[in-house]
Amino acid sequence: MKEYSTKERLLKAQAEAIMPGDAAQQLLETISLWKNTTTIILHGGSVFEFKGVFPAGELAHGFYNLKGASGFEGHLNLEKIDAIRLQSKLHRGRESYAFVFEDSSGECIFKIFVGRDSEGELIQSQKEQYIAYQQQFRLGVTA
Repeated sequence: MKEYSTKERLLKAQAEAIMPGDAAQQLLETISLWKNTTTIILHGGSVFEFKGVFPAGELAHGFYNLKGASGFEGHLNLEKIDAIRLQSKLHRGRESYAFVFEDSSGECIFKIFVGRDSEGELIQSQKEQYIAYQQQFRLGVTA
């Protein structure tokens, strides 16, 4: 049986949180106010990664349309987001926190990770907001 470190056990205990998909727009609006994040898009066996400020968006023509000054743009069909799983785990021995946007089959549409500063440390204000969401939406806990 694998021995888990104290940090691994803490992250695992915190990990069981899921937001409803209808919270996606509000969450994305909040994240667009953060400093750098990392967005991962998995498609067709490929991984696309964007590091920078997640762009603000607006609803139009049935999509949440992202308009970023950095060149990261897109059109999100918010109705396809069934749940947002809060993923807490160690990645290469370091804390890692992500919002995992999933469809009704539980498949990942995309992920947004709490950002890191120039030293590679988590941006503390983002981590604090993430943990607040995690506590609010922890499975088995009602607000």
